[in-house]
Amino acid sequence: MQESNVASELLSSGAKCIRNCLKTRIKLPKKEMGAFLDKPKMEKFNAHGEGNGLRYGLSSMQGWRVEMEDTHTAVIGLPHGLNPWSFFAVYDGHAGSQVARYCCEHLLEHITSNPDFRGGGAGPGGGEEKGRAILDRHGPEPSVESVKSGIRTGFLQIDEQMRAISERKHGADRSGSTAVGVMISPRHMYFINCGDSRALLSRGGRVHFFTLDHKPSNPLEKERIQNAGGSVMIQRVNGSLAVSRALGDFDYKCVHGKGPTEQLVSPEPEVYEIERSEAEDEFVVLACDGIWDVMANEELCDFVRLRLEVTEDLERVCNEIVDTCLYKGSRDNMSVVLVCFPGAPKISQEAVKKQAELDKYLQSRVEAGASKKK
Repeated sequence: MQESNVASELLSSGAKCIRNCLKTRIKLPKKEMGAFLDKPKMEKFNAHGEGNGLRYGLSSMQGWRVEMEDTHTAVIGLPHGLNPWSFFAVYDGHAGSQVARYCCEHLLEHITSNPDFRGGGAGPGGGEEKGRAILDRHGPEPSVESVKSGIRTGFLQIDEQMRAISERKHGADRSGSTAVGVMISPRHMYFINCGDSRALLSRGGRVHFFTLDHKPSNPLEKERIQNAGGSVMIQRVNGSLAVSRALGDFDYKCVHGKGPTEQLVSPEPEVYEIERSEAEDEFVVLACDGIWDVMANEELCDFVRLRLEVTEDLERVCNEIVDTCLYKGSRDNMSVVLVCFPGAPKISQEAVKKQAELDKYLQSRVEAGASKKK
């Protein structure tokens, strides 16, 4: 009991959410049609960077899945005169990684280069150059509605382009991908979501905003699916696909007489604009459902906040998120991007001290357990 009290004391103030995470034991995945490995692939891909007053880190892990189908984008300083802007995104592929990989490489260009993004009507010739010159100046940003319209147009354009590429090949690609991202300008954040990956914003010490998952059981999504002649069974489109919006998935986008946004699966993103708050904005988390399946919004937000009081290494924080989700039983690929604003939590010497005490205690328990086995 004395050892238990020591552990409780060490954990109580600085690592409450970690303690809660450790209450959940590893859940080994059931064998399902060869979709899972015998043991998880725990090697991680990491990256980090900074600029435009932002710092970011990311981590991705294949986990239990047979293939790695997640991709990501992290760009500070955008093209077409948008150097003060940044863009981050996570793409969660399914039935293959082709669509996710194509979006990773081309979606941003489709968004920023289309005329709608620059205010509309900038066609060939002088119009496009005029629109670009407007963005080159450090003056007013493009209007909020122009940016939102440009993002939507970019999604529809890339989806149509991928369909054309797929149809030119023998044997159409049947993969699809969700997309969740954030475009950050000097004055605004544009949260972008298509599917069931998720983004959240921590502001003033709490979850200020999060995107809504596009599930077939959502009333508006279900209505569109039924209007296109489909059905929702076991919370899936036609009993098969677990998301109601995605890029790719062209088997679900062939209903005659219906436009691109009226199909069984829609490529149209929801775009949310939030004005930046220099004093209160802390960080943004973008993650696929392999993370959100086992961690709630508030739980993950608290986890990140506490880890930022211990380390400035954003890759390390993202790795800890992924490892924690694997421990909690996530069976999917896992990808997370963490973007920190200047107002993010800072290193706390008290938190660092408590972490060191906790590490020392856990190490002693490991050594004690090892000695008992000898």
